[in-house]
This record gives sequence, C-alpha cells and structure tokens, in this order.
Amino acid sequence: MSRGVRRGVSSRPQHPRAQTQAALQAQLQSQAQAPAPVPQEHGHGGPSIMERFKRMAPPSFKGKSQPLLTESWMREVDKIFQAIRCAKEDKVSLATYMLQVLKV
Repeated sequence: MSRGVRRGVSSRPQHPRAQTQAALQAQLQSQAQAPAPVPQEHGHGGPSIMERFKRMAPPSFKGKSQPLLTESWMREVDKIFQAIRCAKEDKVSLATYMLQVLKV
C-alpha cells in the first residue's frame, strides 16, 4: 500500500455535476432562510413605477404576429415610458406585464 493514502477516501475530485448540484442546493437553502427583499421606492414616497404605468392605461399585446400591430403597440408603450420618465431597467418588466398569451 502506498504511503499517505487513507483507505476509504477517494483521491479523485468530486464530479463537476455533483459539485454544481451541491452549490445550487446550498444557495436554495440560504435563500429560503433569508427574508424576501422589500421593493425600493425611487423618488419621494409617491406611487410606484408600476402604479404610474397602469394609470396610463397601456395597451396589452395579444401575441399577434402582424408587424404593423406590433410596431404600433411598441410606439404606444414607448410614449407611456417617456411620459412617466421610466428608467431603462424598468422598461422590460413593465412591457412584459402587458403581454398576453394568445389562446389557440
């Protein structure tokens, strides 16, 4: 038997997939124990960006593949973004809110 090698202990590194799964499991456990983050209000205590967006009665996008309707929808939503002075980082989540799945 060679020196310095203990019986029953593998000298091979742990499989990368097992390492990834262990890391993900640890992350999920720590997130489950942590309190949920509180959304931060920007500005001076006024309505949230979502409330201001919804007050403007944005059109919903119904998943139609006609380019003219899509462009028209985008123009209307962009006008609202400009009117409420929407930050770039909020535009995707607000536009996604207005998407509707087309039922077949």
